Amino acid sequence: MLRGGIGSKNPIYFMKTILQIASLTLGLALSVHAADSGVISGKVTLNGAPPAEKSIDMGADKACKASHPEAVTTRHYVVDANKGLANVFVYVKDGLAGKKFTAPTTPVSLDQHGCLYNPYVVGLQVGQPLEVSNSDQTTHNVHAMGTKNPEFNLGQPPSKKDQKIFTKPEVFVKFKCDVHPWMFAYVGVVDSPFFAVTGADGSYKLTGLPPGEYTVAAIHPKAGEQTFKVKVAAAEVKQDFALAPKA
Repeated sequence: MLRGGIGSKNPIYFMKTILQIASLTLGLALSVHAADSGVISGKVTLNGAPPAEKSIDMGADKACKASHPEAVTTRHYVVDANKGLANVFVYVKDGLAGKKFTAPTTPVSLDQHGCLYNPYVVGLQVGQPLEVSNSDQTTHNVHAMGTKNPEFNLGQPPSKKDQKIFTKPEVFVKFKCDVHPWMFAYVGVVDSPFFAVTGADGSYKLTGLPPGEYTVAAIHPKAGEQTFKVKVAAAEVKQDFALAPKA
């Protein structure tokens, strides 16, 4: 026999009440998830032949040279057989006014390995730590040339790590190494989590968007920027970009 509580004199009423509460809880959970389940995905291609990459001479630093027995070139344009363009920063540029997003506390990594910055293009949120490390057996310097964020220049001996936080949106913050003039990286800093860097095939995906109309931008360090208006609902929206090569 059930004693005390709701429906103690009516087991059927008690079970109905429990089922109603469970159904309401599940419905609320699904509605919250659906509200922020928008997805924008697509591909960035390069229309036209990219300029020839230039050879990099690392002979001035024995450690750099030893890390690359093969020939090394610049990597301004990384394009696959289907014209997919890698290293494109895709993000929601407009449409999020008034919305605030907590920055992750997990650092984004930018490594110096083989006397090159890796990755070449990386993104993070305003307030999220950027951890720059030196995995080489030679000294580098990390020179960030922000225009909206303060410029900084750090010496980094082998195995050193430094963390920096950017306080303002900026696409891109350019990084270079004054010791090794062929070393560059580009950091996209935005004030929302809705960004991605295209993979080797040029693909990208932005997830967790609330319904709305947004301006989505695709920007490449060399090929420039393209934007589109995209309307997001619960279903996945496809939006491709095509950039033109520039010297």
